[in-house]
Amino acid sequence: MSFSVGLVGGRGYVGEILLQLLLQHPTLDIAWVSSRSLKGRSVRSVYPALPLDLEFESFSPAEVAENGTDIVVLALPNGIAGDYVAAMNASQKVVDISADYRFEDSWAYGLPEHNRDAIRGSGRVANPGCYATTVQLALAPLIPALCGIPSAFGVSGYSGAGRTPSPRNDPERLSGNLLPYSLSGHLHELEVSHHLHQDVRFMPHVAEFFRGISVTISATLQEPVNETALQDRFSEFYANEHLIDITSEFPEVRDVVGKPGALIGGFTVDQRDTRRVCLVACLDNLLKGAASQALQNINLMLGVDELSGLGAAK
Repeated sequence: MSFSVGLVGGRGYVGEILLQLLLQHPTLDIAWVSSRSLKGRSVRSVYPALPLDLEFESFSPAEVAENGTDIVVLALPNGIAGDYVAAMNASQKVVDISADYRFEDSWAYGLPEHNRDAIRGSGRVANPGCYATTVQLALAPLIPALCGIPSAFGVSGYSGAGRTPSPRNDPERLSGNLLPYSLSGHLHELEVSHHLHQDVRFMPHVAEFFRGISVTISATLQEPVNETALQDRFSEFYANEHLIDITSEFPEVRDVVGKPGALIGGFTVDQRDTRRVCLVACLDNLLKGAASQALQNINLMLGVDELSGLGAAK
């Protein structure tokens, strides 16, 4: 059995990567790709590496609904998804990659490692943000043991800023540089705090590398711990998760680029106060931070193997 997929927003980095993943999926067929700025151009002319014989459409919300597919992926800037969602009928499943529905209780929050059952039964899934995914994966095993508010220091490659020119994706501005921004109240800080039911402090930065995320967590626990017990806690928590790997070493961005999962490690306990712990989580912002996570959600929504099309096995 095969399923049809339509993609709205094929111009961005995430749209391109998602098309790559969909093309290697055994049971998903790309029915159409919509991008207002690329209308009429062949997919091959824009992405020569993609063997996809389609032209970009420029579908309105009504046309997306009329060109019915089993599932629609919305890879649009924040604030645009609503008109498309309103036009679609209840039988059309939707994955929204923007932030528009991440706080909506009527939508399943698409972090499979924490919310798999809700995703399976949903026709509407909000894909998490890239930083939000990293921080939640790194903090979730600690939530019951936390004392106080944890902090997360994040560094992302500039692909996270998208293709529209800005200081955060300007190679000249970023050359030999590290650019902090939104150090309080960042959308992903609010997202993490909301879904973990735990206040979190998050400080994002962008670096001169293209893709990947590294987040360093600092937290205080209710009881003292040692590094072996801390790592064991994470290994047990993610023992059955094929896309989450635990290591005693410090994860590096280059370890995760091009891979559909996350790497958590570098478990450190402050010997001056053995309740204070630090750890590092890394993932590819275009994959587990966006496209491969979207494909996990699509698979769950359609009732196929969650890892289908990802080529991932632990």
